[in-house]
Amino acid sequence: MGLLDGVLGNLAGSFLNGSGQQQGGNPLMQLAMQMLMHQGGGAQSTQETDPNVASMGGLGGILEAFQKGGLGHLADSWVGTGENLPVSGDQLTQVLGTDKINAIANQLGMGNGDVAGQLAQMLPQLINHVTPNGQVPQDHSMITDALSMFLKR
Repeated sequence: MGLLDGVLGNLAGSFLNGSGQQQGGNPLMQLAMQMLMHQGGGAQSTQETDPNVASMGGLGGILEAFQKGGLGHLADSWVGTGENLPVSGDQLTQVLGTDKINAIANQLGMGNGDVAGQLAQMLPQLINHVTPNGQVPQDHSMITDALSMFLKR
């Protein structure tokens, strides 16, 4: 998994906030990780989870939204062991909903297009990282552990 770790490290380094901090300080990266970690009943992190993030249903909810939105083949490529297919910001907005993208953009003081575009770059790599064997982990603590390791890089 060395190559994947290198790609993820480069990905994390490319998402710098205004103060030059890496992924741990990037609010959008934190929200993207919360999107994957949150499932059903409560937040899977020590921070309070944004209601717009919580309503996405974690990794399973996001994958289901892609299936329902007719873009399941994209999400399947991120989970699978082959090449990750790209997703556009417009496609991501279509799947997640304009209201969620707007709410996240307003919360972070960003434009809708910026949020959708950056999430479109982050989600495929993050989902790929938490599904290294081509399968969605049944134990959601594994997702949290994988993302925690990603943040420590």
